[in-house]
Amino acid sequence: MTLSNSDHPALASALRTIVTEGEGLSHLAEALRGSLGAAFTQAIDKIIATQGRVIISGMGKSGHVGRKIAATLASTGTPAHFVHPSEASHGDLGMIQDDDVIIAMSWSGESVELADLVAYANRFNVTLIALTSNAESALGKGADICLTLPKAKEACPNGLAPTTSTTMQLAMGDAIAIALLESRGFTSNDFRRYHPGGKLGAQLRQVRAVMHSGDRLPLAKPKDSMADAVVTISSKGFGCVLVIGAEGQLAGLVTDGDLRRHMSPDLLSRSVESVMTRNPKTVPPETLVAEALEIMESRKISALVVVENQKPVGLIHLLDLLRIGAA
Repeated sequence: MTLSNSDHPALASALRTIVTEGEGLSHLAEALRGSLGAAFTQAIDKIIATQGRVIISGMGKSGHVGRKIAATLASTGTPAHFVHPSEASHGDLGMIQDDDVIIAMSWSGESVELADLVAYANRFNVTLIALTSNAESALGKGADICLTLPKAKEACPNGLAPTTSTTMQLAMGDAIAIALLESRGFTSNDFRRYHPGGKLGAQLRQVRAVMHSGDRLPLAKPKDSMADAVVTISSKGFGCVLVIGAEGQLAGLVTDGDLRRHMSPDLLSRSVESVMTRNPKTVPPETLVAEALEIMESRKISALVVVENQKPVGLIHLLDLLRIGAA
């Protein structure tokens, strides 16, 4: 007999895993409202005040999570990199400078591979922040600041594979990164500086970088005939024409949709102003591509006029966003 999706044991297992890890995150949030909160704010203040970088280190699964945390910090305005604890004992301690801050991660706090890193930090007065569930461990006691995570049940039925614990570590790393980001006033434009590639990088570009301008703009005047406007729409290939007033200000917009709505035997002899949509949606040149895309999708339009000082300076089309990989 074939089981339905709702009866499948794999689905039940998945739900137990998500619920169990969610409970761990709830415990973490509660701890932040209590004693962990004071240590957290102390750690954030220390990192903000430092002139150096944040060094992340951890062994095993903690190390894998640590690499992600380092990458998140680096992409959100906090210089950071990961140092493997075993490699640190064989020369990579030289990567750590006096004005750096170390975040050492170990759920038990007793990872022997971190011992040399802890000793180095203590010897040379490098600030050490521990991320552990055991404040009385070697790591917890050796740290200047101990971020003590609450005990929580692993999603692994054997209680062995790091699951809930690594989820909590990752969430804590994200919390640190976002707190630092907000403290520094890090903006989407700052983020683009570190992330120019891929779909995200494309969406973080400003529309001025991808808009059509100058002679590429399809323009018409209010008193022009629709016959001339249709020729402009066809020749420019954007499916619309921008209507400009005597002072060059944007007066309206005629789209393919307007042509269909006003279709009649005398359409071509009518004036542009009798057909145009007044007060069309516009954006300034500094608008992010992601915002422009959201406007197009929510309004179900394929082109957006870029305006500066009430005058059209550009036109961005949905096909342009597809071309650069933003949509």
